[in-house]
Amino acid sequence: MPRCRAALLALLTMVALSPATSAHAADEGPEQIVNGTFDTGTAPWWSTGNVTPVVQDGRLCADIPGGTANPWDVIIGQNDLPLVEGETYAFGFFATATPAKVGRALIQLPVDPWTQYLSAAPEMSVSGNDYSYTFTAPVSLPNAQVAFQLGGSAEPWRFCMDDVSLKGGAEPEVYEPDTGPRVRVNMLGYLPSGPKRATVVTAATAALDWELKNADNETVAKGRTTPRGVDASSGQNVHTLDFGSYRKAGEGYTITADGETSRPFDIAADLYDQLPTDALKFYYTQRSGIEILGSLRPGYARPAGHLGVAPNQGDVSVPCQPGVCDYSLDVRGGWYDAGDHGKYVVNGGISVHQLMSAYERDRAAFKDGQLAIPESGNGRPDILDEARWEQEFLLSMQVPDGKPLAGMVHHKIHDRAWTGLPLLPHLDPQPRELHPPSTAATLNLAATAAQAARLFAPYDAAFAARNLTAARKAWAAAKAEPARYADPADGTGGGAYNDADVSDEFYWAAAELYITTGEKEFRDFVLASPHHTADIWRDRGFDWGNTAQLGRLDLATVPNALPDRLQVRKSVVLGAEKYLAIQRAHPYGLPYNPPDYDWGSNNLVLNNLVVLATAYDLTGEEKYRGAVREGMDYILGRNALNQSYVTGYGEVASKNQHSRWYAHQLDPALPNPPRGTLAGGPNSAIQDPVAQRLLQGCKPQFCYIDHIESWSTNELTINWNSPLAWVSAFLADRGERVDCRVVYTAHGSWPSGFTTQVVIENTGRQAVDGWTLRWSFPAGQQAGNVWGATLSQSGAVVTAKALDWNSKIAPGQRVTFGFNGTNPSGPNQAPEVFHLNGARCR
Repeated sequence: MPRCRAALLALLTMVALSPATSAHAADEGPEQIVNGTFDTGTAPWWSTGNVTPVVQDGRLCADIPGGTANPWDVIIGQNDLPLVEGETYAFGFFATATPAKVGRALIQLPVDPWTQYLSAAPEMSVSGNDYSYTFTAPVSLPNAQVAFQLGGSAEPWRFCMDDVSLKGGAEPEVYEPDTGPRVRVNMLGYLPSGPKRATVVTAATAALDWELKNADNETVAKGRTTPRGVDASSGQNVHTLDFGSYRKAGEGYTITADGETSRPFDIAADLYDQLPTDALKFYYTQRSGIEILGSLRPGYARPAGHLGVAPNQGDVSVPCQPGVCDYSLDVRGGWYDAGDHGKYVVNGGISVHQLMSAYERDRAAFKDGQLAIPESGNGRPDILDEARWEQEFLLSMQVPDGKPLAGMVHHKIHDRAWTGLPLLPHLDPQPRELHPPSTAATLNLAATAAQAARLFAPYDAAFAARNLTAARKAWAAAKAEPARYADPADGTGGGAYNDADVSDEFYWAAAELYITTGEKEFRDFVLASPHHTADIWRDRGFDWGNTAQLGRLDLATVPNALPDRLQVRKSVVLGAEKYLAIQRAHPYGLPYNPPDYDWGSNNLVLNNLVVLATAYDLTGEEKYRGAVREGMDYILGRNALNQSYVTGYGEVASKNQHSRWYAHQLDPALPNPPRGTLAGGPNSAIQDPVAQRLLQGCKPQFCYIDHIESWSTNELTINWNSPLAWVSAFLADRGERVDCRVVYTAHGSWPSGFTTQVVIENTGRQAVDGWTLRWSFPAGQQAGNVWGATLSQSGAVVTAKALDWNSKIAPGQRVTFGFNGTNPSGPNQAPEVFHLNGARCR
C-alpha cells in the first residue's frame, strides 16, 4: 500500500470550498486573526526575507520573486493562533494574483514537523476572489501558525490579500460527490460481441423499462431491468440491465431508464486498442535518472531526477541509513514508485514482472517503436526496453560481493524525510538513503531476474546471463536469511512495505527459476511449498505482498516440465470460477466484494481479472473472457461514483491523482497525470486527512475522492498500472480462435541444437487455403534449416508459411514441416500456443 505522503500532511483535516461558498462560521465565534484587515499596517504579519509586504489600498500586497523552486520558499504568515481540539473553524480571506497563480494557504504547527491542520490551494485571479474553508482541529495548540506559501514560480508576480479571518464555532461542511445520472455504464464503451450491462440506481423495487438510443436519439433496443436489491458495497438500491444482444458498432450511445439517461459510450471492436499503449507509456514519465523529453511526451518534459546534480544528492552514490552498511551504491534509474521520489524493490518487482508477463503471454502483440521511448528503434520490443529500465535498478540494489549479506537486496531507497507537493524530481534536495536488505526484496529480484533471463535471451545474451547470475545469487542469499523482514516502523520519507510472511515470495522465485532453468532444486522447492496446492485465490486479489499467485500463473502458462502441471492449470481455472461467482452475484459486475475495500482496490480488481483472463487462455471458454470484459466496466465508469478511474478515458475520469510532479491541481504550470494512469480507487480505511474529513462513514465504493492530497484513495503507482497494462492488452487481443491442432515434436537433440517436426491438423469444417503458423519460443531458441515451409524469426517470435504444394489443408487433413534449431541456455521446452492465420488454435 503506497504511503508516499508528506509528513507535513499528517493531520490535515480540511474541506476546500469554491470561492463563493460560505464556511458557516458562527457569528459569535471569536476572531483569532490579529489585524486581518490591515487597518494598522502589516504587524504582526511576518514574511521570509525575499519579500517585503506593504499595505496598498487597504490590502497587504507583496511582489513575489520568480525563480524559486518550492512553495515554502516565499511565505507570509502570522503566529500564535490558539486552537482547541475538536473545534471546527472557518478560515477565510480575499486574495488576488497578477498574473493568476495557485498559492498555498496553511494553518499548521509552527515548528518541525510543521504538521498541517488545514491545507488549501486557492486558484487566485487578477480580479480577486473570496475563499472559505473549514477544518476541525485534532489537537489543542496555543501557537498555531497561518502561512501563505507563495513560492515555486518561474516568473515574478504580485500577491494581495485582505479580510483574513479564523473563527471557531463553524459547522462542518457535508461533502456530496457529484455522481451524475443514475444509469451507470462503461463510459469508454462495449465490445460488439462482449457482455453489455449497466447498473441503474433507483428507489424502485419492481422491474423498469429501459431504452438504448443511438447518437441520433433513435431507440435501437429496449427491455426490462432486473432488480438486485441493496448493494452492500455502495448502499444503493440498484437494478441491472442487459443489452448484450445489440451488437451494432457506433458512437454516442446512451441508455435511458427510470427517467435518467446515462453518459455516452461507444460500441466498437477497437475499443481497447490504445489503452495498453497508454498504460505502458505511463512508465517513461515515471523514470528516474533520465531527462523526460518533450519530443516524446509533449507537456511532460523535465530534467533528469536524482543524478547528483544540485540540489539532488543522489542516486549515483547512495549511502545506507546509519549503522546499516559501510558502502554506497549507484542506484540511478528505475521508476519512481508512485507520487513521491521513492523507489521500492517489492513494488518494482511485481510491476516489472507483470509487464514482462504481458509480453510473455503474446510476444507478437508488442512492437519496437510502440511506446515512443528513447530506446525505440533498437530492434527490441519497447515493452522489454521499459521493463529493462526498472530491472537494471533492481539489479543495482543487490548487496555487493564481499560485504555482509552479499547477494541480498536492499529493500528500498528514498529521501531521508518526506517532501511536500509539488516538487519535481530534479529539485528534490533531500539526502537519499539505502534501507536494510530484506528477504522479500531479495526474492523479488530472484523472481524477476529469472524471468528476465529467459525473455531477454533472444535479444541480449549478456544481459540475460547477468540476470540469471543475480537470480541464483539472490536465491542462495534468501535461503541463508529466510526471515530478514522490513521494519514496519521504517516509514519516514517513504512507505515501509513490510511483509512478515515471505513464503509466497519463496514460491514465486522458485517457480521462475524452475521455468528458466529446469533444475531439480527449484522443481523440488515448488512441489514442497504449501502454496503449490493451497487455495491461494484470495477474494481480495493478489498484490506486492501476496505473490504466490504470480508463480502459479506462470507455472500454468509458461512451458515447463512440472510433473503436476495439469493440476496447476486446473487450480487457475478454479480460482477463476471463484471470481466469476463473486462477479455474477455483484450488482455492479465486480469480481471483488470484501466488506471493506483495500488501499489500491482498483489494482486488486484488475489482478482478479488477470486470473479470469488466464483461465480463458487455458480453456478457451467464453465465460471467462466475458467476465474480464465486464469487470473492466467498473474501472471505466460502471460504479457507484459514476466515473472512470483511468485518466483520459471516459467523459468523467480521475485527473488529480496524488503526485509531486503531475500536480496541476496545485500548480497550473504542471500537468495532470498522463492519459492511461490508474487511480488507486476506493479505500475503506481512508487514511489521509482529506479523505478522513470528507468521507467519514462512507460505503466502500464511496470511499474515494479525486483530490491530489488524498493519497490513500487517489494515488498512482507503478504496480497499479501494471495490471491495467496486462488486462487492457488482453482486451485489445481480438481473441479469435480457429479449429486446428498443432503437434510440435523435437525428434532429436545434441549439445548445441535440435530437430523438430511440426504437424498442423485442420479440425474444422472449412478448408484452409494458404496458411501461416506463428509461435513464440519460451527462451532463446533459434530456428533454421527448414523443410516443408518458409521460416522467419524476430526475437522469440517464429513465423512459418506454406509452400505452393502444401498451402491447402482440407478438413480433417494435416500438413507437416520441420526445421533444425539452436538450443537455449536452459531447457528446450516446446511452445504451447500457436496462431494459424492470426487466430489461436483451440
